[in-house]
Order: sequence, then structure tokens, then C-alpha cells
Amino acid sequence: MQSRSVLPLTVLAAAIWAVSALSALMFGAAHIPATDAMGYLWAQLSGGTIAVSDVPDYRIVVDSRLPRVLLATVIGAGLAVVGLVVQAMVRNALADPYVLGISSGASVGATSVVLFGTFGALGIYALSSAAFLGALAATALVYLMARSPVGLVPLRLVLTGTALGYGFSAMTTVLIFLAPQGDGARSVMFWLLGSLAGATWASVPLAAAVTAAGVAATALTARRLNALSMGDEVSAALGLNATRLRLSLFVTSAAMTGCYVSICGAVGFVGLVVPHVARLLVGADHS
Repeated sequence: MQSRSVLPLTVLAAAIWAVSALSALMFGAAHIPATDAMGYLWAQLSGGTIAVSDVPDYRIVVDSRLPRVLLATVIGAGLAVVGLVVQAMVRNALADPYVLGISSGASVGATSVVLFGTFGALGIYALSSAAFLGALAATALVYLMARSPVGLVPLRLVLTGTALGYGFSAMTTVLIFLAPQGDGARSVMFWLLGSLAGATWASVPLAAAVTAAGVAATALTARRLNALSMGDEVSAALGLNATRLRLSLFVTSAAMTGCYVSICGAVGFVGLVVPHVARLLVGADHS
């Protein structure tokens, strides 16, 4: 599909995002009219003043709901990009950001914090830090077990990630059974399902920076992704080192996924479905 067809779709997508973002700011336990919500946003952006009676609603919009909207936007975009990269890297239409077992490794770290209080010295950063370290450990383990004399082979990478993902999930289950308090299992399940309920302004810049870097890196490799998705033989015929590219894509995808999982847990569906929807709308060219 030519570039002139992309612009109307981009405008339509931006309009849908704007409507959904405004709805997220309006609806919740406390309903806030659209005019009030936009007024609070304008006051936040322009440094304006609001009435004293409006302060509670202002805090709900600016401090609670707006970080969730922004975090959902940047993490959703990042997961979509990671899903696109992973599907091209392993040449599997059912691949998603979590097929490499990274989220399962992060779950082990997060579960140990929730149930046993590990990394307690880090305070409010204990959960995200443990989850990120678990994701890094899973990434290293997947790489060490999946590599072969010819590099990272797609089928072996998927099988290794899937197998280790089941192994880490089993470890999480064992930790839940060994928990000294039964209430901790509920907290673990909420985290495993993925949630933006704990979004804060502190987590938005990190997620935005990771997404921006990931999108930029993917855009630079778009043409090589086209060749990689057609197979290593075609890539070699075009002068592309598929092994080196796959390794760099693996590191980028793992770093982005680990960051997102440490912030909001394992949010599924987006990384699997959005790349396919994009292909239906604008074609299979990764550019």
C-alpha cells in the first residue's frame, strides 16, 4: 500500500486514540465531565489555576488517570513493535513479545517480592527491580540454550523460549504454594494478569524513552526485517548477515519486553494482534 493511503489511517487512528483517552479520563469510580477533564488538562499544561472545590477532581485526572493513559499508549505501542520484530525474527505468525519466556522469568522475580519480601531494601522499586532482573536472567538463559554453531535458529529460539517459559511458570506456582500467607497469591495473580492501576508519573518517562528507542531502532532495520522474514537463504542472497541481525533484534526485544513487564506486568494480546492488524491495513512492508 502506498504512503498516500497511510495518512488517512493515521489520522483515523489518532482520532480513535483521542476519543478513548478522553473517555479514560472521564469514566471511573468518579465520573468527570469531558469539559472539566479537558479544562484540568489545559490547566496542567498551561500552568493555569482552578477553583479550590475542583482540586479533588483535578488530582484524579492529572495524578491518577492521565499517567495510566500515557503509559497505556507508550507501552501498547512498544509491545506492538516488539511483536512485529519477534514475528519477523522467528518467522512465526503466532509469536508475541512473551514467546521468548522473558515475562515468565520476570514473574518469578516479582512473585518473590510479593510473597517473601525479597529486595525489600529497594522500597517501592523492589517489585519492578526484581521483575526486570528476572527478565534479564531469563533472556540470558534463553540465549545460552538457544544458540548454536550457526547462531540463533528461529525454531530453536521459539522452542527454547516456550520450554523455559513453562519452567519459570512452574517456579512461580511453587513459590505461591510455599507462600507463608494466602493473601499474597491474590496479589501475585493481579500482577500476572497485567495492570496499569499502579501507573505513576515516575514510570512514564522510562517507558516512553524505551518505546522511542525501540521504534527508532526498528525503523532503521525495516528493510532488513523484510529480507529476514523471507528466510535466511534469501537474506544471505541479498548480502544480509541474518545471524547478527537476529541477535541484535533478540537483545532489543528482550530489553523492551523486560522493561514493560517490570512496569505493568504481562499485558498480552497487543503484541500478537496489532502487527497483523497493521499488515491488513498498510501491507507487509515493515517500513
